[in-house]
Amino acid sequence: MTFVLYAVRRIVTLIPVMFGISLVVFLLLHLIPGDPAVTLLGTHATTDAVAALHHQLGLDKPLWQQYVSFLGGALHGNLGTSYQYTGVSVTSLIASNLSPTLWLIVAGAVFSVLICVPLAMYAASKPNSVGDNAIRTIPVVGLGMPSFWLGIMLILLFALRVPLFPVSGFAPGFGGHLRSIVLPGLTVALTLVPILIRSLRASMLEVLQSDYIVTARSKGLSGSRVLFGHALRNASVASVTVLGINIAYLIGSTVVIEKVFALNGVGYLMLTAILQRDFPIVQAITLLFAILVVLVNLLTDLAHAGLDPRVSLA
Repeated sequence: MTFVLYAVRRIVTLIPVMFGISLVVFLLLHLIPGDPAVTLLGTHATTDAVAALHHQLGLDKPLWQQYVSFLGGALHGNLGTSYQYTGVSVTSLIASNLSPTLWLIVAGAVFSVLICVPLAMYAASKPNSVGDNAIRTIPVVGLGMPSFWLGIMLILLFALRVPLFPVSGFAPGFGGHLRSIVLPGLTVALTLVPILIRSLRASMLEVLQSDYIVTARSKGLSGSRVLFGHALRNASVASVTVLGINIAYLIGSTVVIEKVFALNGVGYLMLTAILQRDFPIVQAITLLFAILVVLVNLLTDLAHAGLDPRVSLA
């Protein structure tokens, strides 16, 4: 089976997965305590007013009818209308808040690779040296640091003490986006780097002991050419999988970092919607996050198959 057919088959198998995710998301949100009508009208609202709003929002219908309506709208790109932002479609709200979240995810992944690869390669090329031991302490220290604390420390150092980057917000324009996303992206990267360094270093050590690496060195190839030309690609296979899994996990946890840096992305919008019991927004964003996670996992599998010819495409 060719790589293209393998990719198409994987995409087709995602259809029932997405259907199951939409069902779980819908049921969980409607089974949690809290009434959107009471939240909107206030605790002193009359029973008749609450009932009238239930009818207006369609909350008086059976759950299965609400789900069919939600699923049918989602298939046509209509994710409903916000309860809190009266008359505003959920699709437009997500579209207007999606850019900071996507920038944050991409910046976190890029910074993670830029930090992890040189450190892991240096540590693997000089095992048990002072530098290697120093780099190996990063996972131990880094895993114990919460992301919100890292974000606050970066703000104190590089936005207040040394004003290189803005404290918060998402400035307009490409240049403004770049400056605004550096500190949040570094915060994301510093939460991923400890795991990635450990994974890539271990893979590099294993690969560097392989017979073909010994052969390459015996041919007189330089150490940098052996590392970059022969060892890195094979060693990165496992790390690509680890990176993909952690990015998928990161997608659902961006709300904390967006809150710290006031990015007003999709995660921040979701937090506000949860507090207001705005079901359409929460359903849509949860479904969006689930789709992004599935797509990241799909891209990870495709990258794994592309890097490692031993992966079966059957």
